[in-house]
This record gives sequence, C-alpha cells and structure tokens, in this order.
Amino acid sequence: MNKKINQKIAFLLFKLFGLVVIGILIGILGFISFNGLKVINWEFLTSNPKEGMTSGGIFPAILGTFYLIVGSLFIAFPLGVMSAIYTIEYAGNGWLIKVIRMMTNNLASIPSIVFGLFGMSLFVNKLKFGDSILAGSLTLGILVLPIIIRTTEEALKAIPDSYRTGSYALGASKLQTIRKVILPSATPNIITGLILSIGRVSGETAPILFTVAAYFLPQLPSSIFDQVMALPYHLYVLATSGTDIVATRRMAYGTALVLIFIVLLLNLLAALIRRKIEKKSKY
Repeated sequence: MNKKINQKIAFLLFKLFGLVVIGILIGILGFISFNGLKVINWEFLTSNPKEGMTSGGIFPAILGTFYLIVGSLFIAFPLGVMSAIYTIEYAGNGWLIKVIRMMTNNLASIPSIVFGLFGMSLFVNKLKFGDSILAGSLTLGILVLPIIIRTTEEALKAIPDSYRTGSYALGASKLQTIRKVILPSATPNIITGLILSIGRVSGETAPILFTVAAYFLPQLPSSIFDQVMALPYHLYVLATSGTDIVATRRMAYGTALVLIFIVLLLNLLAALIRRKIEKKSKY
C-alpha cells in the first residue's frame, strides 16, 4: 500500500515539475512574442538598421547568422562524425581512447567566452584571418564539436553488433559495413547532434564577439574574410549599448523573436529530415 502511495506521489511530482517547465517556456515565449510581433514586418526583415538602430531592419544580422551556422557546421559536422567513427569502430577501448573521451567531455564544459578568446588568439591574430566569417565559423565549429562527437558515439553504440557480424559474414569489409550498414542506421540519432549544434551556434555571443561580429556594417559581406552582423550580438548591442536604449528596446524584442523563430525553423527542418530517414531505414 505504501509503495503505491509513494509511486503516485512521485508521478504527481514529476508531472508538476514538467508543467512548471512548460509554463516557464510558454511565459518566456509569450512575453517575447507579445512585444516582438509589434515590430516585425517586411521592412524589419529585409532592410538595414537606420538612425542609430532605432529604426529599419535586421536583414544583415539574419544573413550573418545563417552564414555562421552553415560555416561552423560545415566544419564541425564531418569532423565530429569521423572522429566518433574512429573512436567507436576502429580505436577499441584502450587508455588513449579513455583520455580522448575525457578531454572531449571537458571541452564541452568550457565556457564559451574561452573559445572566443582562443579563436581570437589563433584564427584572428596568429593565422591572420582577421575578424571574419572564417574565423568565427572555425571558433563556433570547435565549440560544438564535442556535442557532435558525443551524440554520434552514442548513435553508433546503439547499433546492435549483429548488424556488423551479419555484414562481415556476407563478405563486406569494415569500411563497407560502416558506409552501407552502420551509418544509415545511426543517421537519425546523429541528426540529433546536428539539431543541438544548430541551437548552440545560433545563440552564442561571446565567441563571435571576438572573432567576427560587427556593431554595424553598411554593406553585406562579399567573402569569408569579411565581418558580419549576427542576431545574438545585435540583440546584445540593442539591449545594452544602443544610442537610445528606450527606442531600441522594441527592436531588441523583435530581434529576439526572429532569432527564436530561426532556431525553431531549423530544428523543425532537421527533425523532418530525421523522420524521413527513419522511415526509409524501416523499409
């Protein structure tokens, strides 16, 4: 009897905590949406900031954010997936791999501002890339690399060994087994790491502050060695360093809402791709 009562209390508490989290999320999104929707229109999404950022739009920041997301994931995703394949499929379970995994976990816990300082020191100054899309993308790529490695490792571990054994029994090599059997089966879970990485990259301010972000640019970037405006840094500027904080506050709410919408849209797109791949793998 006591066991059933304790179980009911535990379920009730879990349900209550879940509702609290959902309520907080709804409250935040509702507050930002209520204030941001008043600002968002076609001009806001397609024009440059004007009059000390108190009017105009945020198109350069939207474009810059997309550049950084694509650039960082173009660097981090293949490198992270290949690293995970090596550690799971080739390296075994020796002391070196244990050290590598420990260092990967430690890398994931480093504050993002440290990555920003590292990127400024190495990519901006040492390698002479300057404040550029390339430097920012490399820095953000290193930032999300541990997430991609760990999620890919877990995805590969979840594949039953019988898949590998059956492939070898049919005469396939290890590389053929990885390409034709393991990776297609693990891809849906690997995309989870991609989704998490998109959310992390799109919302970071400290790394791009030191490597790529500009306060204001009169023209759009023309190469990977140019600076860009980005939504997280633009939001920070509007909220703390604008020429007229009161006048730019409404622009800040609109920028925050656009940033949230972009993250949700990209996550939804990745989730749809994952679902499509899962359906194909079943057949």
